[in-house]
Amino acid sequence: MRAEGLRPDVFVHPQGLCDSTDVGAGTRVWAFAHVLEGARIGAGCNVCDGAYVEGGAVLGDRVTVKNQVMVFAGVTVADDVFLGPGVTFTNDFTPRAHVRKGPDDLDPTRVEQGATLGARVTVVCGVTIGANAFVGAGAVVTRDVAPHAFVVGNPGRQIGWACRCGRRLDADLRCSCGRAYALGADGLHEDVELACT
Repeated sequence: MRAEGLRPDVFVHPQGLCDSTDVGAGTRVWAFAHVLEGARIGAGCNVCDGAYVEGGAVLGDRVTVKNQVMVFAGVTVADDVFLGPGVTFTNDFTPRAHVRKGPDDLDPTRVEQGATLGARVTVVCGVTIGANAFVGAGAVVTRDVAPHAFVVGNPGRQIGWACRCGRRLDADLRCSCGRAYALGADGLHEDVELACT
């Protein structure tokens, strides 16, 4: 079902529900996915079977939302992010069924550009996952993740660095794709000069 006023270049599967009209060109909403009114979704996104995007959630452009992903109000996902099957975000540190909370009472979460969250990752609210970070399958993210960090486990812990292409960097901060990085006081940065040598 399509919301009245949804742009014609947004695909909604006959068994999908898209109640929001704030959806960018070329986005696809597949069977049994539900995008609630008030959700904002950018252009070229892929919202797969059984995914749920709550009102107040924001997805940038070209975001992949695999099957059974749960994105709740207060979660902001930047461009080019991959959310693997079954990724779940939380948005309240102290949930109680009998305590009603508004949007200002929720704990915001942000996923920066190009990050990857593997299958069944759980993100505890109030954190930022940095650009191009890679969170391995099944991890539980309980604190901020640095850009390019490679994180695994419960609770999630950094065990290395990830390239922009998604591969894990070697001990010299080089990737098999040809990119090289340098670690500075303000984090990991691509080093074009090293990559050329």
